[in-house]
Amino acid sequence: MANNKTNVMRILDKAHISHKEYTYDHSDGKIDGVAVAQKMGQPLEQVFKTLVTKGTGRDYYVFVIPVAKELDLKAAARAVGQKAVEMIPVSDLLKVTGYIRGGCSPIGMKRAYPTVLDSACEALPTLIVSGGKIGYQIELSPRDLMALTGAKTAPITAPGTD
Repeated sequence: MANNKTNVMRILDKAHISHKEYTYDHSDGKIDGVAVAQKMGQPLEQVFKTLVTKGTGRDYYVFVIPVAKELDLKAAARAVGQKAVEMIPVSDLLKVTGYIRGGCSPIGMKRAYPTVLDSACEALPTLIVSGGKIGYQIELSPRDLMALTGAKTAPITAPGTD
C-alpha cells in the first residue's frame, strides 16, 4: 500500500496528521457512501461523503455529511451565508475539484473552498472520508480534518434522513 498513496494521503503525511488508510473493492460498481461503509464494515454514522455546491454568488462550497443522510440545502446555505446553494452537476465535479464522483475528498481539492462538516462529527473521535480515489478511504479526527481544510461545523443534514 505504501507505493499506492493517493494525493490525500501524501497531504496528510506531509502535515504529520495521524490517519488510517482503508481500501475497498469497487469492481461491482457500487461506490455510493452507504455501500462503501458496508463494504468496509464501518458504522454509517462514521463514514462521511463530500458534496460540492454552488452558491447564488457563483462561489463553490463543500459540505461533508454522514453517508446515510441528505444535505439540507437551506441549512447549508445558512451555514455559508448564502441565500441558496445547489448541488453542482456531476459533470462539473472534476473541473471544479480535481476529483471524480465516488473519489471526491474534502482534502486536496484544486482550490480551497469554504468547507462545512455536519455537526454530527463533533460527537465522533474519528470520521472516515474519501481518500481521493475510488477504492480508498481515510480515517482521521474531525479536529484534524477541520484544521487542514479550514472547515467549520454546522447542522446541515435534513431531519429524518436516516
